Amino acid sequence: MKVQDYIEMNYNEKMSIDELAAIVNSGRRTFERRFRQATSNTPLEYIQRVRVEAAKRFFEASRKNVSEVMFDVGYTDTRAFRDAFKKVTGLTPIEYRNKYVKVTAEV
Repeated sequence: MKVQDYIEMNYNEKMSIDELAAIVNSGRRTFERRFRQATSNTPLEYIQRVRVEAAKRFFEASRKNVSEVMFDVGYTDTRAFRDAFKKVTGLTPIEYRNKYVKVTAEV
């Protein structure tokens, strides 16, 4: 829980697995194994999911473009962001924004 809270509070910052393991005074391999047992995700998968959820909130609540949102949630590579976003949501960032905007316009 301590590492999950840290990730959720600092998702926009660069972090390493070794840093996360140090938070709970654990070795890297032990940390990765225990984290996966607790969350059913690797630490990197969990970080991706948290960042994508934050990006979804930005798309829903602001008019920022994809690049601005990408940087706000901690990504510097457009392709990596797009791939992670699509892996988690099944939509590209632009498709997600367009789908959400249509829903709010109708409501």
